[in-house]
Amino acid sequence: MKKNSLSTLNRQGGASGLTMLIMVLFFGGLLTLALKLGPVYLDDITIQEALESLDGTDGLSTMGPAQIRTLINKRLSVNSIRGFDAKNITVEKDGDTVMILVDYEVRNDLFSNVDTVVHFQHAYEMKGK
Repeated sequence: MKKNSLSTLNRQGGASGLTMLIMVLFFGGLLTLALKLGPVYLDDITIQEALESLDGTDGLSTMGPAQIRTLINKRLSVNSIRGFDAKNITVEKDGDTVMILVDYEVRNDLFSNVDTVVHFQHAYEMKGK
């Protein structure tokens, strides 16, 4: 006994137009978030690497806080970090140990009147040579 091909076509179903629209909007929203927030996190990783590379710098323990901040700003400008304010960096000295505290947030427009706010906070304790 042969099955009628018309009856099997009626039982098959795919995604409706509404389902496809919802899927496109969902994945489009995820892509938008990734494109807006990805560079922010990449910049933060670069800032972390620049600060971690200060550990073991010649004369770090003899530098003053202003000189250390200037050194950090030079490293950040070499790594093309723009829009980062040096006021977000706090440098404290305790003998030969230098404490660097970084606390900042980045605000981005997502769309229309919806914004994203990403807050970063890092602390480094290092000694110079």
